[in-house]
Amino acid sequence: MGKFFVRGLFLTLFYLTICTAFSQTLDYYLPQNVSFNPNIPTPASVIGHEVGEWHVTHDKLVYYMKELARSSDRVTIEEIGKTHEGRPQLLLTITHPSNHAGIDKIRSDHVWLTYPNEADKFDIKKMPVVTYMGFSIHGNEPSGSNASMLVAYYLAAAQGSEIEQMLRNSVVLLDPSFNPDGLNRFATWANMHKSKKINPDPADREYSEAWPGGRTNHYWFDLNRDWLPVQQPESKNRIAKYHLWKPNVLTDHHEMGTNSTFFFQPGVPERTHPLTPELNQELTAKISEFHAAALDSLGSLYFTEEGYDDFYYGKGSTFPDINGGIGILFEQASSRGHAQESANGILRFPFTIKNQFNTALSTWKASVAMREELLAYQRDFYKQVLKDADNDNTKAYVFKAEKDPVRAYHLAEILNAQEVDFYRPSRNIKMGEETYTSENSYIIPLKQRNYKLVKAMFEQRTTFKDSLFYDISGWTYPMAFNLEYHEMSSRDYSRNQLGEKIDKLSFPEGKVLGGQSAYAYLFEWHGYYAPRAANRLLEKGVRIKVATSQFTGPGEKLFDRGTILVPVEGQRLSESDLFYEMQRIAREDGLDVHAMKSGLTDGVALGSNSFVALEKPEVALVVEAGSSYDAGEVWHLLDTRMNMLVTKLPADRVGSSAIDRYNTIILTGGLNLSEGELQNLRSWVSKGGTLVGMGSAVTWMARNKLTNLKTVEVEYPKTDKVPYDKIDNYSRSLYIPGGVYMSELELSHPMTFGYYRKMLPTFKRGTILIEPSESLYANAGRYTEEPLVSGWISQANLEALKGTSTIRVSALGRGRVVSLVDNPNFRAFWYGTNKLMMNAIFFGRIVDGYAAR
Repeated sequence: MGKFFVRGLFLTLFYLTICTAFSQTLDYYLPQNVSFNPNIPTPASVIGHEVGEWHVTHDKLVYYMKELARSSDRVTIEEIGKTHEGRPQLLLTITHPSNHAGIDKIRSDHVWLTYPNEADKFDIKKMPVVTYMGFSIHGNEPSGSNASMLVAYYLAAAQGSEIEQMLRNSVVLLDPSFNPDGLNRFATWANMHKSKKINPDPADREYSEAWPGGRTNHYWFDLNRDWLPVQQPESKNRIAKYHLWKPNVLTDHHEMGTNSTFFFQPGVPERTHPLTPELNQELTAKISEFHAAALDSLGSLYFTEEGYDDFYYGKGSTFPDINGGIGILFEQASSRGHAQESANGILRFPFTIKNQFNTALSTWKASVAMREELLAYQRDFYKQVLKDADNDNTKAYVFKAEKDPVRAYHLAEILNAQEVDFYRPSRNIKMGEETYTSENSYIIPLKQRNYKLVKAMFEQRTTFKDSLFYDISGWTYPMAFNLEYHEMSSRDYSRNQLGEKIDKLSFPEGKVLGGQSAYAYLFEWHGYYAPRAANRLLEKGVRIKVATSQFTGPGEKLFDRGTILVPVEGQRLSESDLFYEMQRIAREDGLDVHAMKSGLTDGVALGSNSFVALEKPEVALVVEAGSSYDAGEVWHLLDTRMNMLVTKLPADRVGSSAIDRYNTIILTGGLNLSEGELQNLRSWVSKGGTLVGMGSAVTWMARNKLTNLKTVEVEYPKTDKVPYDKIDNYSRSLYIPGGVYMSELELSHPMTFGYYRKMLPTFKRGTILIEPSESLYANAGRYTEEPLVSGWISQANLEALKGTSTIRVSALGRGRVVSLVDNPNFRAFWYGTNKLMMNAIFFGRIVDGYAAR
C-alpha cells in the first residue's frame, strides 16, 4: 500500500513538474551570448502570451509581424496577396538598413545572375545571399509558424558586430505562414481543447483533429504539392515573389509523427530527381552540417538521408532545385497540440518550436558562410542549362487543344506563372497527323534559362534509380491537360518558327455564330467550361437538351455527341434575354455558340428523340468520410470553376431522408452505414438518383452490392530475401505511387461526351483495379494493353492494370451508379479528366439501362 502511495505521489509530482514547464519564457529559445535591442517588441508584448504557451492564431501572427516592421529599420513588410478566406499573406524582407536603401537594385542584380548572357557582368563577391524562410505550409504543423516570430525577432533585435556583418551579406525573405487558413483552423482546435493542467495523453481530444483537419487550405488542398502547378491563390502569390527574387536557399518547415525526432535534408540520395545537379545535393549536405551542429548544441535527436526524397518538383523543398537554388526540408516530430507522450518522452510544443527556430538560424548562418559558393552555383546553374539544351535531342515542345482552346490556355497560364518563355508559331507546323497553327497553338523552345523547369513539366519518364517515392512519380503536364502535343527535334524545329512571344495571356473567348436566333442555339460539349454554361442556363430555368447522336448542320458543320440544344420557343427568358445569355456563354465560357434558323439537319433533326432533356444537377458531396483531398478537389472544381452549388453533406446524414432533395450524390470514400441506412441509399438510387463514387468509394459500393464490379487481385512475386529492416520499403514498392497511364474511351458513351480523341491520359495512384465488363457498352473507359506513359509501376501491377476499367456505369432501378476508378480531379491541374466528373453529374442518369451493366 505504501509503495503504491509513494509511486502515485511521484507520478503526480512528475506530471505537475512537466505541466508547469510547458510555458517557457523567451530565454528558453534565444541564445544567451547575444544581446537584444530593447526597443524591438518581443512576441509576448504584442500577442499577449509567451511563444508556445498557446498556438498563435493567424491574426496575432500578422499583428506581431506588422509591429516588428514598424519598430525595426531592418524589416519591411508587404502583403503579397490573400487566401481563399481573405487572410493576408505576408512577406518580410529583413536585411541591414544600408541594404534596404538600395533593395530594388540588390534584387534586380541578383535576378540577373539567372540570365546566362548577363550574369558575368556582376561581381558575386559584393552581392548578398538571398534566403527565403517559409513556415507551416501544413496548417496543423504549427511549430514552424510559431517559430517564425522568434526568427523575425532575432533578426530584427539581435545586436553585435557579427550580426551586423551577416545582415549586410544577406537578404532574408520571411513568410511566417505559407497556409494562413489552415494554420488558423488548427490553432483554434488546439487552443479550444487546451486544459489549464496540460494533459499529454495521446487519447485526449486535443490531439485528434476533426475531419478534414488543419493540414490543408480552405478547399482542403495540400499546398505543399502546388509549387509547380500553382492552382491555389496562396501558391500563385508566393511563386510570383519567388521568381521576383530567385532565392539561393529556401527553407520549408514541417512536422511529422509524434514518435519521430527531427529530419533535415538531404534526403535518400537515390531518390533525387535526375534533373537536379549533383552539386545541389553536395551543397545541401554541406548546409546540413550547420543544422547538425545547432541540434547537437541542444541535445536534440535528428536524422538525415533517409525517409524523405527530392523527386517531385511540386514540393517546397524540391521546387528550388529546378530553379538554381537549394531547397531544405525540415521535419519536426509534432506535439499535435501543447504536449504529448511519445517514444522519446513528453514532447512539448515549446521544444518543437525551439528546434525549428535553431535550424532556421543555422540555415541563415550557412547561407552567409557559403554566400559566394551559393551565388556561384546559381550563376553556373543557368549557364549550364543552355549547354544542356544544346545537347538535348528535343529542341522544343508544341501543343494545342484543337476543339477546346481553354485547356491549352490554362496550361499556358502555368507556364506564364513559372516565367517560362513560350510563343505562338510563326507559321503552321505539321507534326504527324496534327497541324499546329498560330491561332490555336503554343510553342516552347528548350534553349532558355528555364530549360530544366520545362523538361520537368513536359518529359515522359519511366526509368528510375529507385522504386520508392515520397510523392508521385509522373506528372507530364500536356497529358494532364489532355492536349495534342509533340516533341520537336532539330529536324523539326528552327528558331524562325517562333512567332509572337506571349507575355500577356488573353482568355480565348468564343463567338455567337449567326447572330440572334428565333429558333435554337447549339454549343458543343468539347469546351472545358461547357458544363458551366449548361448549369448557368438550367439555373435560369432554361430548358436544354443533349444530343446523343452526331448530326451535320449548316456549312457542313459536324456536331458531336454531347452538343447542347437550347430551343428559343417556350422558354422563361425572352428571345433577346436568351441571346444575351448566349453572348455571355461565348464570352465567359470560351464556347462558340451556333444560332440555328431551322431544325432540319443532316442525320438527326433537332426535334429528334436523340436529344435528351437535362435536369439541373442538385449535388451533395459527402464529407467527413473518405479522402478530404479528393472531396476538396470536387468542391473546388464545382464551386470555383463551374460555378455550381454543391452541398457538403456530413456522412452521418446519408442514411436519412436528407438526401431526398438531391439528384446526385458524390462519394470520395467508403461510409459506415447500418443496413437500414444502406437500404435508404439504395432506395434513393433506385428512384432515379445518380450516385458517383471515386477511388476507394468504388470498392465500397461493390462490397455493398450497389454495383456488380469485381476487383482484380494482383499476383505479386513471392520473396523471402527482404531484410527485416527493409520490409516496409518492400511493401511500399507494391503500391502504384502515382503517374500517367493511357486509357481508351468509347466515344459514343454519354460518360465520354466532349472527348474527341479515343486515347485519354489518366492519372492513377493506388492499387484499385476493376475487371472490365463483358458487356461491350458498359466499358466507357479502359486502360490500354500498353498503359504506362510516365511514372514508376511494378511489373506485377503493370500486367494487372492492362485492360482494366477506368469508368463504369451500373443500373440500380431507375437510377445509376457511376464508378470512377481513378481521381479525375487530381490536385486541380488534371484538367484533361475533369470532364469525366462533370459528365457523371450531367449525363450519368441518361445512360441507357442496357449499357449500365
